[in-house]
Amino acid sequence: MKEAVRTVFMGTPDFAVPSLQALLADPAYQVVGVITQPDRAAGRGRELRASPVKQVALAAGLPVLQPERLREPAAFAELAALAPELIVVAAYGQILRPEVLALPRFGCINVHASLLPRWRGAAPIAAAILAGDTVTGVTIMLMDAGMDTGPILAQESEPIHPDDTAATLGARLARLGAGLLIRTLPAYLAGRLQPRPQPEEGVTICRPLTKEQGRIDWTWPAAHIARMVRAYDPWPGAYTTWKGQLLKILAATTAPGQAPPGHVLAWDQGAAVGTGADLLVLQVVQPANRPPMRIEAFCRGRPDFIGAVLAENGGS
Repeated sequence: MKEAVRTVFMGTPDFAVPSLQALLADPAYQVVGVITQPDRAAGRGRELRASPVKQVALAAGLPVLQPERLREPAAFAELAALAPELIVVAAYGQILRPEVLALPRFGCINVHASLLPRWRGAAPIAAAILAGDTVTGVTIMLMDAGMDTGPILAQESEPIHPDDTAATLGARLARLGAGLLIRTLPAYLAGRLQPRPQPEEGVTICRPLTKEQGRIDWTWPAAHIARMVRAYDPWPGAYTTWKGQLLKILAATTAPGQAPPGHVLAWDQGAAVGTGADLLVLQVVQPANRPPMRIEAFCRGRPDFIGAVLAENGGS
């Protein structure tokens, strides 16, 4: 029987968990360590919280490394001491330097949440929804020194449903990527599958998400804002302000109609907002320091919301 391949896994968010679990369940791979981002403050109490990948790794009794920067000599030395033959990466959150890429004899394999070369970068799921794409997928690639520019081992497509959020689509792509990873690795490790260069046409880039990207500009078309609401769920969220307070838009749709951008109209039992083109019909909102609520309930408790102007003067 062939010895299991010594494997180091690098990943951080929920998207990476199925790939780690798939490697742990396959006797062909010996996961000798996990590298993930340092614990971050989260929630109202700003308590340190372990990443989803760290939680799975600890439950499996695996060594966990959390360097602030993998480029630091001490961090690289810890990684090298694990003597990996293969490194598998899924949404780790740091660029791998050439010495890391060269460390394992089978290289570094990445599970990427798009059909490369479309949506290279840090937030491909949100980018696909925001752009109005109807199809996306996952790519298994051999990493090189560029940003998601390495040659492709395998790809599988996945439709984007009209009501998909980054969370729902991300969950499907995570499972899809894990399955494709486990089906692809045996042929690659045996030398039967050769990586193929990415096409030169169709390259698009997406940047890391920032909180500011979630701020709604009501002069944008309603269709774009509705895609924002879905693309930025769960983070950074799509938001505006009313009476100087943050108001998150958690679910919305569009309807034909016209009103000045940001002006709130009565709509059935709830509300709609004027935009640069058509109306944004609100469905679920979350006022500052309150739980999410249906727009009907929100309007019953705040009748002055109808007729209001959101983010007046285009700002806060």
